[in-house]
Amino acid sequence: MVGTVLRSVNPTTGEEIERFPEMTAKEVGARLAGAEEAFRVWRTSTFAERASRMVAVAAVLRRNKRAYAEAMAREMGKPVRDGVAEVEKSASTCEFYALRAPEFLADEIVPTDAKQSFVRCEPLGPILAVMPWNFPFWQVFRFAAPALMAGNAGLLKHASNVTRCALEIEAAFQEAGFPSGVFQTLVLGSGGVASVVHDPRVRAVSLTGSEKAGAAVAEVAGAVVKKTVLELGGSDPFVVFADADLDAAAKVGARARCINAGQSCIAAKRFVIESSVYEDFLERFAGAMAALKVGDPMRDETEIGPLAREDLRGELHRQVRESVAKGARVHLGGEPVPGPGAFYPPTILAEVRPTMPAYEEEVFGPVAAILRADGERDAIRIANDTRYGLGASVWTSDVAKGLRLAAQIEAGMVSVNRRVQSDPRLPFGGVKASGYGRELGPHGIREFVNAKTIVVG
Repeated sequence: MVGTVLRSVNPTTGEEIERFPEMTAKEVGARLAGAEEAFRVWRTSTFAERASRMVAVAAVLRRNKRAYAEAMAREMGKPVRDGVAEVEKSASTCEFYALRAPEFLADEIVPTDAKQSFVRCEPLGPILAVMPWNFPFWQVFRFAAPALMAGNAGLLKHASNVTRCALEIEAAFQEAGFPSGVFQTLVLGSGGVASVVHDPRVRAVSLTGSEKAGAAVAEVAGAVVKKTVLELGGSDPFVVFADADLDAAAKVGARARCINAGQSCIAAKRFVIESSVYEDFLERFAGAMAALKVGDPMRDETEIGPLAREDLRGELHRQVRESVAKGARVHLGGEPVPGPGAFYPPTILAEVRPTMPAYEEEVFGPVAAILRADGERDAIRIANDTRYGLGASVWTSDVAKGLRLAAQIEAGMVSVNRRVQSDPRLPFGGVKASGYGRELGPHGIREFVNAKTIVVG
């Protein structure tokens, strides 16, 4: 571990902007000891005490939202307009749990033959959060707000390319007056995760990332009998029926595919279109995709910035090339933007079929796969023909039909006539290879607690 560094590279220019020495085993150990010590005190605090600090960190976030958004733009290419919205959402989630945690974690009285019986939710201890680069603030706060309000301590191992964001988040908690050790960042590469998971002071792990990363961490955690919550990849279907409002579906679909330059686990990825409106939808959708503004993420008018890393652009283009080689048709885009930066244009692949990477794999970039469906049954079959099961969207003028079909889709979240979005009030997570457990809502705050049964004779 000694001597290695983590590098932040600006994906807009390709230039290195900062280096961070990776923490030594001794430094990591000191932080784990600090988390354990802080937890012993923090767990005894009242909900009101925790809430005051959580509201304070929300204020810090809002006060510095432009600076945080610019840090995201520099490290992973998110347009500043989206970065500001991400910080605002993080702040709102802190306030949501500050208000609702006492209700979500209240003692549950259960009538039995005993004089008294109830279930009490108690914190587990220091929780390790292994977080990705695509939403550098939001992913962290949707873990931290409920976990800390439940009385746990948080340890953040962020993606290496957004280390400055990780340190800014730690500083925000400090500025808000959280006790030392309640929330800390571990400056580590992926190779340092296993030893932290093994450490007995870490009680559980939350990971958002790739299927491969989730499986690796779950294997390590399982060997030492520690709970994990995994939010992994997705290949979300966006199903459009002939009776849908095609203009609305096309406009929302373009945004759903290209949000965060398409680098979102819940971005719409496979567009399943009923055959009778396939060509009509395709033209409307192409117009909406082509209208999105690609450019410097520091400019307020930019809607799509670069991909987060050059290697990610290379992998995306491989998926496009191999899909075309197997018969897909490029309807829009399809070639990397020339010049500096990891830019890739809004792209549409039509006539996508099984065996193509655009059909079988998670496509993490602004590339939409358009598939034909022959009626309801075929549309649902295609929607479920994936190893993933995170989100899905159904478009139809018949809401009853939409709800009926939503019940048949294998996913953790289904939206009817709107794109899939996370909301602190609702549980977030998937099934199949998209992971297990839930974040957000009342379900999320209960993931990292001990549901202790207490009975009085």
